Amino acid sequence: MKTTGKDSKESNRFRGVRPETEEKYRRAIEMYASTELSGREICRICEVTESGFRCYLTKYHRELVLARYAILCSKEEAGHIRLGQLRGQLPATRAKYKDAIEACGSMEHIKCNVSQIARKFGLEGTNLGRQLRTHYPEIIEWREKVREWLGIGDGLLRGTRRACKEQYAEAVKLLRHSPYVTVQEAADSCGVSYTGLEQHLLYYHKELVKRRIKIREKALRNQRKGEITGRGTVHAPSRETADKYAEAVRLYSTTPMSAAQIAKKTGVSRKGFYEHLQRWHLDLICRRKNIPYEEGQPVDWSKVRKYNPATKAKYAEAIRRLKESGLPTARVAAEFGLQPEGFRSYLKEHEPELYARQGMVRTDTGGMVSRRSMEKYSEAIRLYATTTESVKSLARRFGFNDCPFRQFIKRNFPELVERHKELLRKEGIKDM
Repeated sequence: MKTTGKDSKESNRFRGVRPETEEKYRRAIEMYASTELSGREICRICEVTESGFRCYLTKYHRELVLARYAILCSKEEAGHIRLGQLRGQLPATRAKYKDAIEACGSMEHIKCNVSQIARKFGLEGTNLGRQLRTHYPEIIEWREKVREWLGIGDGLLRGTRRACKEQYAEAVKLLRHSPYVTVQEAADSCGVSYTGLEQHLLYYHKELVKRRIKIREKALRNQRKGEITGRGTVHAPSRETADKYAEAVRLYSTTPMSAAQIAKKTGVSRKGFYEHLQRWHLDLICRRKNIPYEEGQPVDWSKVRKYNPATKAKYAEAIRRLKESGLPTARVAAEFGLQPEGFRSYLKEHEPELYARQGMVRTDTGGMVSRRSMEKYSEAIRLYATTTESVKSLARRFGFNDCPFRQFIKRNFPELVERHKELLRKEGIKDM
């Protein structure tokens, strides 16, 4: 059966999951719903990509993701719950270390150190210690106090080692005073390990981590240039991109050259330069077009078409000549090699007084007529209104075509036509 155009459009608008996609992730979804395995382990077992599975899971099975964070809801309700940046222990990790962590906080195992407790539960001592320092620091403090009181302390120093504190001091100071700097940037700037700095912050500077998280939460959906976004990065072009288009942007802001001319002169891609301007220098575009601009607010492009500085410079001498000479617009346009209609359009928008003086005049009855036509026909119109001489005779006398003259009178001075007919009736002359 042949599919009609309408049916084809309807099928294109269908946004449900494709059968082949559903079959691809069917086994992975079953494992995610029935086990405590992490998404990464499930992807490895089912041989699917982690990014693809994550997208499929959050788009079509959000309720399963929320269930792992103790948020039970229907599939319909899950669509209205935003999957925020969930922090803390993963459910699978919490279940894995639950018994060992409870043992660390009980008097029953107080004589054992953390590594010994970890081995009893089949865990790595280093990993259990990391979980305690990251999520249960109060248990570590309690154990140290109790073991020291019982006289079974090992005498080892706890907390930040002096060497580590000195190693990461500059990076921590930078992060405290520069909230827009990321952990990766701080690590690169101070020449320390990124993962080491991250762990150091999680263990010993939790208040700094929480403060930075709050800053990022407030910056969600913020797209102001030079300010932080919800991802923790500054909304600005990369240094390489900024350097690449620096000269082009300078010319765009200080000269009347068009973007295409600037791109050709500076040797950058025209399309790339356009996109760079639209994304990072929209204020310069609006300034050229005289359109109001406020960062973070949509630009109203429905305003009357504006000309850029290059167009203004193009017509500047012609406008000066027109004002000084009083010549017809078409003649001045010809002197400067301009297109007459384009010149008139520019005058109408940017020089309305000059355009009115050059193009149209107002009649006694309030109508607008061409200045040149009015000057051409003025004497003939006066005679037509006060004598019985015909249009054809007047046109022959003044040397112009009678048909345009007749149409001009009918269109702009209908009252003179009636007056002329009245004069003819009084003289007994038949209207021709």
